[in-house]
Amino acid sequence: NTNVTNGTWRVTLYNEEGNIQTSNFSGYGFTFASGGALTAVNGSTTQSGRWRTYTDSGSTKMDLLFDATNGSFESISEDWNVLSSSATKIQLKHISGGDGSIDFLTFEKN
Repeated sequence: NTNVTNGTWRVTLYNEEGNIQTSNFSGYGFTFASGGALTAVNGSTTQSGRWRTYTDSGSTKMDLLFDATNGSFESISEDWNVLSSSATKIQLKHISGGDGSIDFLTFEKN
């Protein structure tokens, strides 16, 4: 949690079921507040939401929940498995409970 709440982050990879969709988040700076607020800002456009981390069956998870009800921000509103986390990079993986498809999401510090 300490790593993610320092500074702003950008999406450097969003792979949705094998399709690279990283450009959908181009220009957005993500801020993870210590109280659980999540914002993504690109100029005058702001997407708001919530985030949290927790342990589930021995795995570290990170929930992202944006208020958006459609589009790219809805598609990353998931419970992600944390593959790795450092002061400069967070790598996440989501496996769909419906069809077993796999998504990857990577944030890097600005």
